[in-house]
Amino acid sequence: MKTNPCKIVDCTIRDGGLVNNWDFSVEFVQDLYAGLNEAGVDYMEIGYKNSPKLLKGADQAGPWRFLNDDFLRQVIPQKGKTKLSALVDIGRVDVDDILPRSESMLDLIRVACYIKDVDKALELIQVFHDRGYETTLNIMALSNVMENELLEAFEMIKDSVVDVVYIVDSYGSLDHKDVEYLVEKFKTNLPNKRLGVHTHNNMQLAFSNTLTAAEHGVELLDASVYGMGRAAGNCPTELLVTHLKNTHYTLRPVLDIIERYMIPLREKVEWGYLIPYMITGTLDEHPRSAMAQRVSKDKDKYVDFYDKLTTPEVNFDTK
Repeated sequence: MKTNPCKIVDCTIRDGGLVNNWDFSVEFVQDLYAGLNEAGVDYMEIGYKNSPKLLKGADQAGPWRFLNDDFLRQVIPQKGKTKLSALVDIGRVDVDDILPRSESMLDLIRVACYIKDVDKALELIQVFHDRGYETTLNIMALSNVMENELLEAFEMIKDSVVDVVYIVDSYGSLDHKDVEYLVEKFKTNLPNKRLGVHTHNNMQLAFSNTLTAAEHGVELLDASVYGMGRAAGNCPTELLVTHLKNTHYTLRPVLDIIERYMIPLREKVEWGYLIPYMITGTLDEHPRSAMAQRVSKDKDKYVDFYDKLTTPEVNFDTK
């Protein structure tokens, strides 16, 4: 029987950190890594590798927002089979802060950008590739990208050294037909590249969209334990672990993490499918307005929120 080529990239710390300002204890991250390793998950994205000097408010964020190599060696003194990944953003990383892979705990560096910055992203990727890392290009907010912009980007990407190109549903607004369409477009225009997918659960489609992508040949599947991620969250790791056929994954260690850590954490911070996130998803908008709504005194006034977003002449005040 043929082994499933799909690989899970768990983003709990990196994407989940957007919910709690990366306030995870070292023990949490160590136990998560041990659990994912035991479950057979292929990659754990342990945070961002952005540079603190290039971002405001760096001193208020947890250490997973700006991964330090010495710190990482203390956190994960012994790596298992699960590889370590980090994400960087265009304009927020100083390449001098990135060690060669031979001196780093990281195996994979992923570069996130909007379509207008694909050229800058590919320059960074070339540097990381030359330093020995696996690389991915994650083009955000694809649902808002014009066809001609995408075709221009493909021309640059196909001749680059990047290993994997991601289809990213930043606003959680895509359905299975959109995913099928995008996967086929990426495969047609980038026949020499492997593909990845990153979904959000605004319309409760993160899991099914991820499966659709996998069925159409996408190899790297992003997920997070108990779906923890910005706003509506991501495709749950535990669902992929238990559902993907012909794999080496085991569910029990992930359930252990959920029971010990995610359930208590969900009592303190909020993520997952909620009506304001559904509204921004169905309107194909960034969830920032919904996130502001959820921390306001009117957090459950859904009709008012919907009316504000769908009435052109009304300014949306997030205060």
